[in-house]
Amino acid sequence: MFKTLINVFRVPELRNKVLFTLFMLAVYRIGFHVPIPGVDQNAFQKMYEKQQQGGDTTAASRLANYVSLFSGGSLSQSTVFGLGVMPYISSSIIFQLLGTVVPALEKLQKEGQTGQRKIQEWSRYATVPLCIIQAAFWLSYMHTTTPPLVQGQFFGSATFWVMGLGCLTAGSIFLMWLGEQIDEYGLGNGVSLLILAGIVARMPGAIGLLGKMANLSAVPDSSRPVGIGQILFLILSFVFIVAGSILITQAQRRIPIQQAKHTRGRRVYGGSRQFVPLRVNHGGVMPIIFAQSLMLFPGVFFGKLAQWFPGAKAINFLNEEFARGSFIYVMTEAAMIYFFAYFWTTVQFRPKEMANQLRDYGSFIPGLRPGKRTSDYLEKVMMRITYVGAAFLCIIAVIPTAVNMWMNIPFQITAFLGGTGLLIVVAVALDMVQRIEANLLMRNYGGFLGGGQGGKRIKGRQY
Repeated sequence: MFKTLINVFRVPELRNKVLFTLFMLAVYRIGFHVPIPGVDQNAFQKMYEKQQQGGDTTAASRLANYVSLFSGGSLSQSTVFGLGVMPYISSSIIFQLLGTVVPALEKLQKEGQTGQRKIQEWSRYATVPLCIIQAAFWLSYMHTTTPPLVQGQFFGSATFWVMGLGCLTAGSIFLMWLGEQIDEYGLGNGVSLLILAGIVARMPGAIGLLGKMANLSAVPDSSRPVGIGQILFLILSFVFIVAGSILITQAQRRIPIQQAKHTRGRRVYGGSRQFVPLRVNHGGVMPIIFAQSLMLFPGVFFGKLAQWFPGAKAINFLNEEFARGSFIYVMTEAAMIYFFAYFWTTVQFRPKEMANQLRDYGSFIPGLRPGKRTSDYLEKVMMRITYVGAAFLCIIAVIPTAVNMWMNIPFQITAFLGGTGLLIVVAVALDMVQRIEANLLMRNYGGFLGGGQGGKRIKGRQY
């Protein structure tokens, strides 16, 4: 590993890309601590401490923490990068979904780089109004909390609204530009790396909190409730869950295909045997993001009804059961993850087009006729492996909450045992390692998995 890292800095082009990427991430982290003018930092600090102690369980607080987790921002600190890249991600997802129902967008998607560049340009334009809408919701929440999170002289003033909307929108647009600069001049996917940096930056705080709660002696202490056994359990769980996440992220179902032979003169071309890789976790983190986002609304709805009708037993029962960690909440979340896993696979995976492409290139799946039978077979296989991938996503989504509830460990610590953040970190880290390996192997340097000439490539695991 050490020799590979040295080889990275031996290649001038690769070294410049790595250093540029690190510099852009440093700029992101510096701007992350620039506050919005007019906010009450003392009130934000008290709110943050209340969240760490588990006292603030409002839906708005949970939504802010959840959005901050996978957007690369932090609304709980009210900085100019508070929205992160969430508006740009939302815009990209919207255009990606519209591409399946709007013929003009679908045609652009099939035009290759030119069409993708045009869609990306529209996504940038759509990011601005999304920034303004999301910033307006957050500034409104800052006015309605008790106590307010806005300084007295700025409370309700048009000056604060203009400054707040301008800062949050400009910060999100700047992060979008930062990510695109990493895409062009750096190494890896820029937006994903910004999200990765935001998630990993939370780890020192979680480790520090665990150190404060750790009790390494045999004498029970209520101020330090986490014992040695629990610490060892957290470490081993983290190792096994990360290993399992890597395994399922790389897992593939390889469909063998045969290329037809072509005779030209006295030479015979084709006839080679290859395979089509189908990812087991085709939807990535999107099913968890959609499911956990929507699961915030039942709690808000039944919480309001419980306030309006305090004597209604049915409403109180539903309000308790849709609290995070309850049985009905977990089962509903798992069902929604399955639904969105199949929904996202249906949107992204198009077996008919794949079958037509195989036929056009003179390839076929042994034992199946090109065309409809090939398309039906691919769809059948994908539906089966999606079931396994969705089951894994359910386990990953439930583990942090389960450990938090059963072992009474703060969610800030257990969040690194699964969920959206862990999957994003694993996927982005694997992509970064594969890009570095590709650059090293192209110049006959050993990769991360081998020290000899050429090394080894990180490949998908076959199932």
